[in-house]
Amino acid sequence: MRAAAKDTKKSYILKEEDWREKIAFLKEHYGPCRLCPRQCGAERDKNQPGVCGALKDVKIASYNIHTGEEPPVSGTRGSGTVFFSGCTLKCVFCQNYPISHLFNGRFYSIEELAKIFLNLQVRGAHNINLVTATPYLYHFAQALYLARKEGLSIPIVYNSSGYERQETVKSLRHLVDVYMPDLKYVDNDTARKYTGVSNYFEYAYPAIVEMFNQVGKLRCDDQGIARKGVIIRHLILPGNIENSKKVLKTIAESPFKASHLSLMSQYFPAYQASLHREINRRLFLEEYREVKEYALQLGFSKGWFQDL
Repeated sequence: MRAAAKDTKKSYILKEEDWREKIAFLKEHYGPCRLCPRQCGAERDKNQPGVCGALKDVKIASYNIHTGEEPPVSGTRGSGTVFFSGCTLKCVFCQNYPISHLFNGRFYSIEELAKIFLNLQVRGAHNINLVTATPYLYHFAQALYLARKEGLSIPIVYNSSGYERQETVKSLRHLVDVYMPDLKYVDNDTARKYTGVSNYFEYAYPAIVEMFNQVGKLRCDDQGIARKGVIIRHLILPGNIENSKKVLKTIAESPFKASHLSLMSQYFPAYQASLHREINRRLFLEEYREVKEYALQLGFSKGWFQDL
C-alpha cells in the first residue's frame, strides 16, 4: 500500500493552564472512575479496583524497545512500548491475558513513570507507545507533564482496543500524537460473545472519529517514522469473515476513511478461545485472502496487510 504523507507541521506546545485543565478532568473521572465506557464508578482514589482491575496507582507489566509494530511506529530503532496491567475488555482470545486478565505487573509512582518515558527516549525509541493505558490516563498525563519538562520530545502513540469514551479521548488532544485503535466489531452480538461488552461499536466508532479529528491522516518524518495520525487495526478472527467485511465497509464509509489500515492475520487461539469452537484454530489462508480481496475492492490503499 501507499506510504504516509510527510509531516511538516510544528508540534503544539501546551500552556500551563492547559495541562492543569486536562489533569483536573482526568482526576475527576478517575474516582469514581468514568474513564472508559463501562463507567463502573470504582473509587480508585480509595484503592477500590475497577472492572479493568486497576487500583489507585499505575501498574505496568513491562516496558522495552519493541520492533513488532507497524513500520512507521517501530521504524529502525523500535518503539518505546509500555504495557499497562489490566484492560477494559475481557476478550476470550486475548494474547496478552497474563497482563490484561491476570493483572500481572508491578506498581510505579508518577515520577517513576516519567523516568520510564525518558529512559526509553535515551535508549533510542522513536516514540512512547502506550498499550491499554485507558485506566491510567490520570497517571499518564501527570507523568507526561513531568517528562516533557525534562526534555521528552518523541511522539506519544496511543495503542488502544478502540473501546473508549469520546469525552475521554477529547481530553487527550495535544497529549497524543499517533492513535492506533482497534476496530474489532461492528456487530454487538459478536462483541458480547467474544469480548464481554454489548456496546463496543457504539463507543468505538465516535471515539475513532474524535481521534481522526484531532490528528488526521498519518504523517511521517523524512525517515518514514510516524509523527501524527491514525492507524486503525483489525484482527481477522477465524470463522468470522463477515464481521471483518462489515468492519472494513464501515471504515471505508466513515469520516476516518483516510486513516491507514493495518489488517492483521496473526490470530492464534489463546486464553479461553477453546470455549468457542469456531475460533479455536488459526486463520485459514482462504479466509485471509477473502478479507484481503474485499479490502482491495473497497479501495484500501494506505496501510499494511499482514500476510499469512
